[in-house]
Amino acid sequence: MVSQIADGHYKYQVPIDAYGNGGFRFQDMSHIGSLLCLPSGMHKWAITNAKQLDELDFTQIFERSDEIDVFLIGTGKDIAFIDESIREKFREHAIILEPMSTGAAVRTYNVLMAEKRAVSAGFIAIERAE
Repeated sequence: MVSQIADGHYKYQVPIDAYGNGGFRFQDMSHIGSLLCLPSGMHKWAITNAKQLDELDFTQIFERSDEIDVFLIGTGKDIAFIDESIREKFREHAIILEPMSTGAAVRTYNVLMAEKRAVSAGFIAIERAE
């Protein structure tokens, strides 16, 4: 049986086991909605569409810039444009920003986690896995 995260936070950063159906599964738990994966753990992320992203959505990433080399952003079913002001903020914090579809971002995140790289990610939930 898969349990759900009650408070929207799991205190460890872990690989993603599955995605789709509007959420994600990891560590025998399920999370409905978008997900932010940081060194401080897995957090709910109030983003539903890449078009609504602004610099404030990345505050937690910038606060931990000394722990993060790469930030993957799964922008949904398709790759979405990330505003230049957001890209510049990532450069200021010396974090590589890699936007891609959510499926590609999940797969890349899992590989980088397995390699013990300093990776974090934001995944916009999608209905159908790719």
